Amino acid sequence: MGDYVRLPDAELEVMQALWAQKEYPASSGELMEHLQGKHWRLPTLLKLLSRLEERGFVAREKDGRANLYSPLVKEADYLAAETRSFLERLHAGSLPSLVAALVDSKAVSEADLRELEELLKGGTQDA
Repeated sequence: MGDYVRLPDAELEVMQALWAQKEYPASSGELMEHLQGKHWRLPTLLKLLSRLEERGFVAREKDGRANLYSPLVKEADYLAAETRSFLERLHAGSLPSLVAALVDSKAVSEADLRELEELLKGGTQDA
């Protein structure tokens, strides 16, 4: 797992569409299907894929005239790095600070807190 550049929202949406594919490489048409409702045009998607390729997130291969894409970064690795960065930037790396902010803002339910407690109990048993 590495340190990754934080992706702009549009590029992250493209990566999420790519990560959601059942098989790789995926065509731009398959990605457009997944992005239905975004009202993007194909040239926009291709530009975003080009940027992702430049950043080292995506590999592109030619199949005749078509371009096919595969992720070079695992979704779990990117999410872990982004979560660590978020926690550092906004809560000085303090998980209790993050949880307190969520509780204070009523962004988490009692059920969420119980689930978190169970998760933490299970995590300490495996250590």
